[in-house]
Amino acid sequence: MVNEQQVRESLEEILIQGAMRSPVKLNLIHEIAISDQKVDITLASAALNPSTQDWLKSKVSDTIGQLPGVSQANVNFVQAPPKDINDVSYVIAVMSGKGGVGKSLVAALLSIAIARQGNEVGILDADITGPSMPKIFGLSGVRPSSSETGILPVLSKLGISIMSINLLLEHEDDAVIWRGPIISKVIQQFWEEVLWGKLDYLIVDLPPGTADAPLTVMQTLPVSGAVIVFSPQELAAMVVKKAVRMAKQMNIPILGVVENMSYFTLPDSGKRLELFGKSRSQEMAEAAGAPLLAQIPVDPELAKLCDQGKIERYSSEILDVLSQNFIQALPIKAKQT
Repeated sequence: MVNEQQVRESLEEILIQGAMRSPVKLNLIHEIAISDQKVDITLASAALNPSTQDWLKSKVSDTIGQLPGVSQANVNFVQAPPKDINDVSYVIAVMSGKGGVGKSLVAALLSIAIARQGNEVGILDADITGPSMPKIFGLSGVRPSSSETGILPVLSKLGISIMSINLLLEHEDDAVIWRGPIISKVIQQFWEEVLWGKLDYLIVDLPPGTADAPLTVMQTLPVSGAVIVFSPQELAAMVVKKAVRMAKQMNIPILGVVENMSYFTLPDSGKRLELFGKSRSQEMAEAAGAPLLAQIPVDPELAKLCDQGKIERYSSEILDVLSQNFIQALPIKAKQT
């Protein structure tokens, strides 16, 4: 007689249209009932449009019906919003008090580094007026699937689930001219109405500053911790300290700091040049009361891959250092709220 574990393993092989993830990883399995040779499966319909539900119902029924000892497989759907389905272990805010320090780059590299270790990772692009994730991941022109109850994030080549306002605009260079309350509402919708499913990490790329958008994330999302990004310039370091203070005032643990554009390595001699001034990594780590996770150099190859939308091809020892130090800095697994 078939058991529930066998049923779940079979469902892992089904990739849902528009999401390219299984019903198990999307956390859509509501109930599995097994009686003799009959299997009844109830799935949540969150964010799945009617055609996708019909396809999934047929696919699940056929797949389970082929298991040894199963003579009948019935599939039904129950309505449930994405916010009741999502199961995210860690929500990590990547923030900075100043623009232009490479915050989105660090958020992307961090996501890639931990995804390569076999983790289920998502990116919520909360920089509504300056979104860059679709461009650097090569998702320009890609549109997410949706229904009346929610939206399916777009999957990158590496398997990272991504949601950004630029995925919803007709043209990627359309300006988003919205006031703070509307931007905050969109960020909240990206959290509650996007079907993230089961994720080990949701990386939230925040816009610079300490205004409405970062405040919305810290008050609305169950943020497990923040990663602070800065560059060596004295002005950048001074402004970023504002973000550090904001996180502390909001009782958000600072997991670590990342210094971007830290140095440039001459290709001929291997000598390091500090193009933007002396490193302030130790100063910023002390100000944040958190470890230095990585010093990311100025790398023309990385810049080229971002412009080409091929950042997931980037390989560097820096990524290994970043992921190892980041995971060591994590708190105890956050409870979903």
